[in-house]
Order: sequence, then C-alpha cells, then structure tokens
Amino acid sequence: MGMTDSSRAGAGRPAAGPATPPSGLLDLLSVAAVVLNAEGRVVFWSPHAEELFGYTSEEALGEFAAQLTVHEEHQDEVIKLFAEVMESGNDWAGAFPIRHKDGSTRLVEFRNMRLLDDLGDVYALGLAADQAAVQQVERDAALAMRLVSQSPIGLAILDPDLRYLAVNPALERITGQSAAERLGRPVGEILTFLGTDPEARLRRVLETGESVVDRSIVCRPPADPDHDHAWSVSYYRLEDSGGRVLGLAYSVIDVTERHQAALEAAQARQRLALIAKASACVGSTLDLETTARELADVVVPVLADVAAVVLLDDALHDRSAPHAGSPRFRVLAVRGAGLADSVCVADRRRGLTDYDDRLISRCVRTCLPVLVPHTTRRDAGSTDPGSTGPGNTDPGSIARHAEPGSLLVDADVHSYLAVPLVARGEVLGALELKRTRNPAPFDDDDAFLASELTGRAAVCIDNARGYQTQRHAALTLQRSLLPEPPSDLPGLKVACRYQPAGAASEVGGDWFDAIPLRGDKTALVVGDVMGSGINAAATMGQLRTAARAFAELDLAPAEALRHLDHLTEGSEQAITTCIYCVYDPHRGQCRICLAGHLPPALMRAGQAAQLLDLPTGAPLGVGGVPFEATTIAFRPGDELALYTDGLVETRSEPIDARLDTLLDALTTTRGHDPERTCDLILEILRPPGGEDDVALLIARAEA
Repeated sequence: MGMTDSSRAGAGRPAAGPATPPSGLLDLLSVAAVVLNAEGRVVFWSPHAEELFGYTSEEALGEFAAQLTVHEEHQDEVIKLFAEVMESGNDWAGAFPIRHKDGSTRLVEFRNMRLLDDLGDVYALGLAADQAAVQQVERDAALAMRLVSQSPIGLAILDPDLRYLAVNPALERITGQSAAERLGRPVGEILTFLGTDPEARLRRVLETGESVVDRSIVCRPPADPDHDHAWSVSYYRLEDSGGRVLGLAYSVIDVTERHQAALEAAQARQRLALIAKASACVGSTLDLETTARELADVVVPVLADVAAVVLLDDALHDRSAPHAGSPRFRVLAVRGAGLADSVCVADRRRGLTDYDDRLISRCVRTCLPVLVPHTTRRDAGSTDPGSTGPGNTDPGSIARHAEPGSLLVDADVHSYLAVPLVARGEVLGALELKRTRNPAPFDDDDAFLASELTGRAAVCIDNARGYQTQRHAALTLQRSLLPEPPSDLPGLKVACRYQPAGAASEVGGDWFDAIPLRGDKTALVVGDVMGSGINAAATMGQLRTAARAFAELDLAPAEALRHLDHLTEGSEQAITTCIYCVYDPHRGQCRICLAGHLPPALMRAGQAAQLLDLPTGAPLGVGGVPFEATTIAFRPGDELALYTDGLVETRSEPIDARLDTLLDALTTTRGHDPERTCDLILEILRPPGGEDDVALLIARAEA
C-alpha cells in the first residue's frame, strides 16, 4: 500500500532542512495512530494504540475496528460516522467512549480523516488520545499562560539568537518598555540602560546552561530615568523534554522598596555610628582649634566632602553677637580633599571675614539650618553675567566674592548645608558642609543629622572657648605678676623662663624671682603653687610679693620660708613648694633652703652637672615644720639651675630618668650664655603642649 509522502517538497516551497530532535509533545499526549481499510478492518496499529486500547497489533490487525473497540450500543453510530468520512472526505473530530480490552470504558479524543493512495484505494486514519491527557495538557497550557500574563514578576522569553519572543505585562510595567518595542529585537538593543553588557551574560547562560539566580541590579529604567530602581534578576535556559535548547528566559522582580528600606536602615546605622563617633572623638581636649578640627574630621567624608567650622569673632572674644551689621567669622578648621581644601580656605582673608548677608550669615542670625540641595553658579557666588560689576554676588550666595565663588563651581560643589553651632542658648558660629564627589544632594535628614552633631560639638566648643578665656586671663595674670630680672646684679648673671601649660591643662602658679639685697647680695626664688587657674596665679602673686618683702628685711633663707609658711596657713591654695637662695659674691657662697622643692643642679668647670644633696623640708602651708639652710661654695664660673617640677615630671617616664636627662643637658650646655642655656634646656626637656607649667632660672657667678 502506497502512502502520501508529506515530507516531500512541494512547488514553490523551500526544501526541508535537516531533521531536528522531537519536541516531546506527542509523547506527552501518547497519540495513537490507527489505519482502517474501506471495510473498516484494521490495517495499521501503532504501539500507542496498544497502550490506549489494550490490544496488541496481532490481536487488532484484520479485525473490524468497531467491533473491537466500541461497545455494542455505540457500534451503529461509529459505523455511520466512518461511512460519512469515507464518502465525503471531510475530517471528523470529537470525543467518543471506547471499550478497553479489560472491559472498562474510556473517553478518547479522535481525529479521523480519509487517505487516498496512488492506486486510488481509500483508507481512514484515526488519531486518538486519552481525553484526560489532552485536558491535562490544555489545563497546563492555560494555567501557564495565565500565570505569565497575571504574574507580578516580569518575564521575557528569548530565542537562541537572544531575540525577544514574548514579554509579559509585568515586565512592560517594571521597565516601562512595551512588548511591541521588544518583540523580534535583540536583547542588546533593549537593555542598554543597565550600563554593562547584559548580552554577554545571557549568552554565557545559554551556552553553559548554568542559571543565574537572584542577581541584584540597581539601574534607572526608561520609565523613571531620574531615580534608582532595584531588581532581582534570574536567567535560565529553556529546554524541552528531549534536552533540545529552545532559548532563554529571564525574570525580573522589582525590589526597589526593599532596597530603599535596606538603604535607609544602613543610613540610620551609619548616622548612629557617626553620632557615637562624634561623642567619643569631639572634645577630647580643651583646645578650641583641636575641637573644631575634630568636628570637621568626623563629618568628612561620611556626611560631606568638604567641611569648615567657622566661629563668630565676637563669640571667640566672649562678646555678645551683634544683631545688626555684618557678622565677622573666623575659620577654625577645614577638612576636605584636593581642590576642596582650597575652596574653603579661599574665602578667608587673614583669618577674619565679613560675610554680609550670605547664607552662613542667615544661618547664624536665624539660628536655623540653611539647605541648598542643588547649587547653581548664582548660589555659589560666581560672577553673574548680568551683574552690574565683575565682583558682585547674589545676596544669598555661599561665597563672599566672585573669585572663591568660581572656585566652588570649578570644584563641582553641587549641594550646600550650613548648620548653626548653638550652646547654652548662644550662637557660636556654624558648620559649613559641601558635596563635590558624593552625587546625592543634602536633604532634610542630613540637616537633622548635622544639627545633632553640631548640638553635641557646640557644647565642647563652648567649653573650650570658656577654658581658653579663663586660661588667657590666668596667663595674663601670671605673666603680669612675674618680674623682669634685674639686668645688673653684682657678681651674678641670671636668665629666667616661664612656659605655661599646654591646651590640655590650665595655667599654674609657678614663679621665679631675682631680688637685689644690701651688701651686693642677691636672693633667688623659684616656687610652685599646687593647683591651676586664676586662683593659683593669684596665690602665686601673693607669695611672690611676700617673698620680696621678707627678702628686703634681709632675713635668712630658713627664716624667710618660715614666714611664708605662716602666711599660707588657712589658705585654700595652701600647698606650695619653694626654693630660696641668697648669693653673697664677697664670700663666694650661696645659702640654699628648700620647702618640699626639687633640689637645684650645680655646674662647675670641668665637672658634670649634679643635683645638690639638701634637706628637702616640707611644702609651705603644712605648718610647724622647721626649715634648714645649707651653704655651698659658689665662685665665678659656677652655675646654678633652679626649676619647677613641670620641667622633669611626665606621665610616661620615671622622675629619676628625667632628672638624669636634665643633668646631661646641663652638662652639654655648660659654658653657653645662661639665656641660650635656658632655651636649650626647654627645647630638650619640654614636650609640646606640656601637662604643667614650668619656671626655670639659671644663675652664673661672675668675677
């Protein structure tokens, strides 16, 4: 029997290409094929027909199909349908109950058609599949289509050439690109907004079959080019049941809200960490400039790219800020990177600047933050082409003059924030913040955070300002009470130095004195009032005045200290150490008495410097303890060094080691002019920002 070759190329049709692997759909349906002759007998019985009807080909071939597979009550109807197909040549399709070999009844989907061979013989081809299997496939297909169309997850199907075959509505909504814009076009032309090469990544998935799952992407899609969107993207290869590659699919889940929440949580943690860091780092000392620098260091680069701490000049000098006129500012600290540093410094003239009605002036006058999210050339204060003069700036500009305004523009300053520094109800100045590298503009949250930081830092700055004022007053009092050593002392050359404590401590009560006496004698006094501040300086002035008075009475050193001890009884600043010496050039000797003070160092020609072994005595203010004087030879060329404990006491080294260092330094510098010796000793032993004040006196006997 000859059959029509359906694969033969017809006229005008291209020849078929090479065979491809089966899709597997027919296997899924288990389609049975049965061929009947004109009498209705079975002449062809496929393996799937065996599965569907239960009869083997040996049992079925040659039998009447109606009698074999149909219940008796339905046989007449089946024979009638068979006759119509054979006579008319029209196909028939529908569901019909059949009898299985085991006697059960099954509903089967049929498609029957007439066949004609080259001899003119007529046959009937019946294609049959279990209706339950067909309905399952239909349900699965319908469900898949509904899932794709109604899913909130964006889905796209690409062919093996990575051209779009299908796009669901969710993907259109997420990306803002319609299906019509995508279908038939390569993926590389569509996903240009991702910035990278998405086609290469998709090609790798297509070639290797290795899926990419839940890859995070932050981009700006065509639907919303001004804002960041976060997507979770997955790529996977599509294959049929036989393993044939059909193409590639990718899914997109919009997780922007979750991304924003994570960013906000991270920002909140970062801001809490910044506040904690500011609490720990700002105000570590009572030095005003150090405190301002610590504040600037904290905010850069976390909050701003450039920061400047500016204080009102009136606040620095403890004067009330003016309510009218131009406030004057001093820039105490600048923190930035590269050109940013010059941007802040450029607007400063010799450290003192009038800002008229600029933004920072508005900030301190209103005591409110000034926020400019997006600065323009006019905001920066750069030269305005429409201005009346080359140096004019807008009243609401950042910079004072056009030149620094141009620097702001050149440095790409795009956002500005000024926050007042307010402590105990007083405006001290402002914190200026600028962004150049950080693309995000300042917002209200940044202003709130900056206000939190400045609120804490302003108290530290105010404390440093108050300390500086008190320290300046104490230092002024201290220096005013210290004498200028007489330039002409009989047989004696004296050099004196006083250095106040560094920024971390207050001015103390150290003093020195050289007092001319009758008979060409000279009294040398060095003392140290325990404590610090104005009270210590005032007590020092009282003791120095009293010591001068007792010296004028030509009292012996021990007697003079006894009177000073009695004078300090009952005083709040009672404890004082002192060394009192009287030099007599005619006798070539020096009488020395200590009141709890460190011993002086003696330098003789050809000998190493040594500490004198003297009775220490008790500090002044203890009361009732006798003082004992010692007489030493002190001839021309001999030198004596009197000092306070601030020269040799530190927290990091033992006192003995420091005293050895002092003796070595005195030995090395012996023979220098006493003035030069004082400077060298302080340079060697006095660390920058020392913890205590220092008084030093060096006396050399001369012929």
